[in-house]
Amino acid sequence: MQNEYQVKEQICEIGRRIDARGLVAANDGNISVKVNDNEILCTPTGVLKGTMTPDMICKMDLDGHTLEAPNGYKPSSEMKMHIRVYQRRADVGAVVHAHPPYATTFAVVGQPLTQPVLAEAVVSMGCVPVADYGTPSTEEIPDAVEKYLPYFDAMLLEYHGALAYGKDLMTAYMKMESVEFYARTLYQIKTLGCDGREISPEKVEMLYALRGKMGLPGKHPANLCLNQGKANCHSCGQFARELASFGEAALQAPASPAPVPAAGRLDADAIAAITRQLMAELGGK
Repeated sequence: MQNEYQVKEQICEIGRRIDARGLVAANDGNISVKVNDNEILCTPTGVLKGTMTPDMICKMDLDGHTLEAPNGYKPSSEMKMHIRVYQRRADVGAVVHAHPPYATTFAVVGQPLTQPVLAEAVVSMGCVPVADYGTPSTEEIPDAVEKYLPYFDAMLLEYHGALAYGKDLMTAYMKMESVEFYARTLYQIKTLGCDGREISPEKVEMLYALRGKMGLPGKHPANLCLNQGKANCHSCGQFARELASFGEAALQAPASPAPVPAAGRLDADAIAAITRQLMAELGGK
């Protein structure tokens, strides 16, 4: 079991980071951390994420019951979405939901992040789908995100924002930062009229193979692609929309964690160094 006070401090620190980086506005966004098999600590509703203190953090169980709500605070209504992530992904230890401006722009227009323009994004995330719109605080959003959970570690929420999750809180937060950087890069590429300048399919396959060899934790489109006849998710910009046409039965079973070699875990700096080296070997493009 994790030291709960330390986890509360970490949640407050990540709240300050997402606020300082402009990933949320006003009291937007929410954060949670799984502290044992059936309990999570989470941000309260109606609070600026940059001003949170440990005595504001609430506790819930994975059935959605509030266990602790100190000083009159109560859990965010969006915890339904977080709980669904934990229920379907046994490997996830933390969830971050935010409204990063560029990623949210893509979410509003319903456009997934699929173009392979950043080697690091290809290795660490693959493509980022768009979950269909759901009314906030209802079961519509958990239902919308559920079918993507076995295959992705981040997604856009149509008309809503972005969702990222990982083995721990820092991993989930870095995924959120990466999603926003990916979206901003794609947006700027489009404004320059260079929409077609992408990493070639052959190089994308090499990057996917590199990820597989390194045994990075989490899920990734390179593990399983639901696009029949496609080599990888980056080769099909309609992946998020086409997913709905495939059999729901294959998407109902909770996903088990992907096996990770003990020596195969890499941090963000290692991923960046490896991708730089590979791209240099491929011609420096």
